[in-house]
Amino acid sequence: MSAGARPALARFARSAPRVAVLAVAALALAACGGGAEKTESPSATTSASADGGAKPAAFPVTVEHKYGSTTIDKEPKTIVTLGLSDQDAVLALGFKPAGAVDWFKEKPYGKWPWAKDKWGSTQPQIVGERDEYNIEKIAALKPDLVIAQYSGMKKEQYDTLSKFTKVVAQPKEHPDYGAPWQLMTQRIGKALGKDAEAAKLITDIDARFEAVRAKHPEFARKTLAVADSFEAGKYSAFTKTDPKAIFFSELGFKLKPEIDTLAKPGWNVAELSAEKLNVLDVDRLVWVTSSTEANDRIKAEPLYKKLKVNQEKRDLFVPYQDPDIGAAFSFNTVLSIPYAIDEIEPLLAAVK
Repeated sequence: MSAGARPALARFARSAPRVAVLAVAALALAACGGGAEKTESPSATTSASADGGAKPAAFPVTVEHKYGSTTIDKEPKTIVTLGLSDQDAVLALGFKPAGAVDWFKEKPYGKWPWAKDKWGSTQPQIVGERDEYNIEKIAALKPDLVIAQYSGMKKEQYDTLSKFTKVVAQPKEHPDYGAPWQLMTQRIGKALGKDAEAAKLITDIDARFEAVRAKHPEFARKTLAVADSFEAGKYSAFTKTDPKAIFFSELGFKLKPEIDTLAKPGWNVAELSAEKLNVLDVDRLVWVTSSTEANDRIKAEPLYKKLKVNQEKRDLFVPYQDPDIGAAFSFNTVLSIPYAIDEIEPLLAAVK
């Protein structure tokens, strides 16, 4: 999720189904390059596996996805990630994507503390923002494989990309942006010929969550909600399919089912007016916000002041960035989760 002075971007992942599809006709492709951000082309090492790649015996592999299945015959050398956080799993498995999308209006390299060392000095080409892809830039990279797991890729985009590369679209078993991180990691691992390595990453992260639950059995007795607010009088609570809610559920907290019932079909967020803030009167309320101004505005809301969670100081205000706590559990990947746990666990434990 976005942060800082860019609240509109933060709303994107919540409302991804509403994002207009980039035109994919041939004439539109020619127009794509004009306003696109210019970045350095990645070096030859950008697309190579950092650890020598997968063993040849791993291929061919067939990966199921929303638009069918894709067979990958040999180890990919040039990879482009189009899911908002897909680059993390790819990096964790020893590859550096040649291209990636920009989510937070921060280039997806060198910024996030959990991924900085993995990128090193490599700079991927920026090939779009969220679900609006610059097909021309992607084609220029000549990728062997395009991965779009945490995405809202449309069928038209999939068909256009499939004309010149292998594409592994988002999982079909879940709504767009609703697949658990374990499944997305597994699919990425399979596509890269790294099944065993992906399984190990998943097991290690599951162990981190288990350790927190064992250390804090009281979490299991508490209900928790995650919310944000980017405009006066407008509030959002995240459903059980959103990565942020999933993260806290795996820490042991119980989520509030009423939030799911208030969300529109296909959305991972329930939009709330001030009059509906009572749904956030839980044992632990985590506000993930973009500024101290937003925090002050929420705290000043008269109807919010009436909630016990506020009166008893059981609410937490966590920034998206600086420190990057909110971004870490918004990504909710095998790279960002350990950082998120380290940062948020003491904050949660301090609330009585």
